[in-house]
Amino acid sequence: MTLLRADLHVHTSHSKHNGDIPFVASRDCYSPPQAVYRIAKARGMDLVAITDHDTIDGALDLLERQPGARDVIVGEEVSCCFPDVDIPVHLGVYGITEALHRDVQPLRDNVFQVTAFLREAGVFFCLNHLLHFYRRQTPLESYLRLLHEVPALETRNGAMSTAHNRLVEQIAAAWSVRSPLASVAGSDAHTLRRGGRTWIEAPGTTREEFLESLKRGRGRPGGLHGGVPATCGDVYGVIAAYAASLVGAGPVDHRGWHRAACLAFVVASLPLQLLLPAVMTLGIKRREMREVRRARKDLHAVFGQRGTAPLLAEPET
Repeated sequence: MTLLRADLHVHTSHSKHNGDIPFVASRDCYSPPQAVYRIAKARGMDLVAITDHDTIDGALDLLERQPGARDVIVGEEVSCCFPDVDIPVHLGVYGITEALHRDVQPLRDNVFQVTAFLREAGVFFCLNHLLHFYRRQTPLESYLRLLHEVPALETRNGAMSTAHNRLVEQIAAAWSVRSPLASVAGSDAHTLRRGGRTWIEAPGTTREEFLESLKRGRGRPGGLHGGVPATCGDVYGVIAAYAASLVGAGPVDHRGWHRAACLAFVVASLPLQLLLPAVMTLGIKRREMREVRRARKDLHAVFGQRGTAPLLAEPET
């Protein structure tokens, strides 16, 4: 049986601008699509997926440079909102077309409208990094209504901790006792350093057969989990690429006085840039572990009555 491998969560320089500090107008990623393709193939990926934030331009750029390529998956990470509460939700969509991308944009304020649209369109998609944005804004059982609406969960994300990924994998297994839920995996790389380090394998000899196997739940995740070093590496990599772009080594996003002001900001904040990203990342990962522990306790109440509580036991260390 032939198995194909793909990293199904990768960003390129076409991902939207980072909104953390609006003035600096930094991108989320500075990796050219063709460089992402080369590194993925070098690391053993049979298929290459591009999943930029709310755009398919990265994948289309790659296909324009490689017309007729059969090993490229046009993907998108669609940013949505959980209605009535402040929970961002990210969906990984695969095999998306320009028409579907255009039609889904007006629906993003309500994730349930997006999932209904994608199911109706027959396109394969998954719910990415399940607990990344969840901070108990609503009861967990209410939040997990999302699992009724998606065909797949991202059960291994190369930027999330091992504990987070394993809990999501256990949730997928527990949920599948009642309703099948397929698995997806990817690096969530915002630099070339981690691209192709986390992947999903599934039977097939073509891109279409691979995606069909994923739909049928035949995918198996592999590769690295994440944590502080993985996230820190991406943050520092994006900062370095941003600084390089200001001096002409990369995409030109700033001109005139704005460019000069951003350069001055980079120089003035250099001491903070050397330390603050690591401190912030450590805090984010500690919070992630806290939410994973809380979610594990809450999930016993959600799943225990269905006889699946053993699946949610603390993993052995």
